[in-house]
Amino acid sequence: MNTLVIVLIAAVCLLAGYVFYGRWLAKKWGIDPKAKTPAYTHEDGEDYVPTDGWTVFAHQFSSIAGAGPVTGAIQAAAFGWLPVLLWILLSGIFFGAVTDFGALYASVKNEGKSMGMLIEQYIGKTGRKLFLLFCWLFTLIVTAAFADMVSGTFNGFVTDAATGEITKSTVNGAAGSISIMFIAFAVVFGLIQKKMKFTGWKEVVLGLVCMVACFVLGISFPIVATRETWNYVTFAYIFFAAILPMWLLMQPRDFMTTFMFIFMIAAAAIGLLVAHPTMNLPVYTGFHNEKLGDMFPILFVTVACGAVSGFHSLVSSGTSSKTISNEKDMLKVGYGAMILESLLAVLALCVAGAAASADGTAATGTPFQIFSAGVAGFLEMFGIPVHIAQCIMTMCVSALALSTLDSVARIGRMSFQELFSVDDMEHAEGWRKLFCNKYFATVITLVFGYILTKVGYTNIWPLFGSANQLLSALVLITLCVFLKVTGRTNKTLFPPLIIMLCVTFTALVERFIALVKAYQAGTAVFMVEGLQLIIAVLLIILGLTIVLHSGKRLVSKETKKA
Repeated sequence: MNTLVIVLIAAVCLLAGYVFYGRWLAKKWGIDPKAKTPAYTHEDGEDYVPTDGWTVFAHQFSSIAGAGPVTGAIQAAAFGWLPVLLWILLSGIFFGAVTDFGALYASVKNEGKSMGMLIEQYIGKTGRKLFLLFCWLFTLIVTAAFADMVSGTFNGFVTDAATGEITKSTVNGAAGSISIMFIAFAVVFGLIQKKMKFTGWKEVVLGLVCMVACFVLGISFPIVATRETWNYVTFAYIFFAAILPMWLLMQPRDFMTTFMFIFMIAAAAIGLLVAHPTMNLPVYTGFHNEKLGDMFPILFVTVACGAVSGFHSLVSSGTSSKTISNEKDMLKVGYGAMILESLLAVLALCVAGAAASADGTAATGTPFQIFSAGVAGFLEMFGIPVHIAQCIMTMCVSALALSTLDSVARIGRMSFQELFSVDDMEHAEGWRKLFCNKYFATVITLVFGYILTKVGYTNIWPLFGSANQLLSALVLITLCVFLKVTGRTNKTLFPPLIIMLCVTFTALVERFIALVKAYQAGTAVFMVEGLQLIIAVLLIILGLTIVLHSGKRLVSKETKKA
């Protein structure tokens, strides 16, 4: 089948979902453009900052469009491209976008509270503590998986698979250098924007100038360093991203990064439009795959961020809700950003399909490598030199992970603080004040995240997928309670809630059994299987407890006036 046809069908379906279903939800739930949002009522210059709607959209999209849309879609294509496409479209419209929008909506309507604080308000303090612990564990998994991914991408010393010879990679070094430039220019961008109040076309021009300068300087002066060195640099960056004011680093970096993402998506779309290659991957390969396992539940946890992701709700309620300046922006930020991410997942699937051989054999390499090489090939068709095209695409795909890392570090820090906070912090015990200190909370979160990087990205990804989807189910059940209590319709949330609970608990139990078998066979290592087993058990126990606790509240809560 022609990949262009697939992309066009997907684009029409996703746009229709936004126009009809997204707007229907907004109308049913109720949006007040005249209401004062938490960004104004709690403005503090750090987390609560009134921001232009498109800038918040840029932050939301940059934060949620991590490695998941590319990695999940390409990995799951082992079952065939049709099941992956159907899951992306159906889940993106009716599961993922609804969860993201719902979390943002509930948070904005409740003074910008995070999901943990919302659970305390509508479900109880016990549910809040359990949920925050679950969230914190989840952020450790995300930090480990994506940090390992980034440091591997920037690694300047590549080992040849055939000869074992180690060679320097200026492409990877240039991508790493561009990333450093992005951080530096983001601070410059933030300071200029804060002082000179740039908005509209001025803000766009400034962002584009800074982005071009980053690429020019980065490609001209590549930094060739080891994987471990880049690991240290990555953790240093996300430390500052977690503690600095939103306007100084995260928002301007996300704004610049969004231009890069749009360029990447446009390059993939135009490349498919011009070349319109054939989808060489098989339509369907069967329910069971030797490498991945059974389609249920593996397909539905492998394709996470491009379809439905619990992490997105943490971004919606943790950062974006605190910067929304008008409630009318919630639809495009919450629902719209997810729809665009689903389109990115479809593009990744089509690029992988075009890269596969005519007999259906998938291209070799990691999903990142397959996607970046495919789009770089499209760029070469337009006369862009090979080296520059490779540098641009390597940076683009690594930025997917980096933009998630800075948000997850901040959310992890906030989850840790909220876990130990009490109403009267002024008279709290000394140890509690220490645990709620943002610097201490950030260090603790990143130290445990760094330890988990030793497990390795490929080993921790299955846990990430399961935990991520379970988190989405926990958010959905919280939203069901919130909507019922406030007199709003929640019936449309029950189908995705039930499906995600079945999928995630099945996946976690299967992972638990596989890890136990590894120990029984004597092939397990504590730093790999051992840590995974501990986290899997904790996630299962916490998930079941939260579901049971929330379920009781869901059936017992009486409707009150909104």
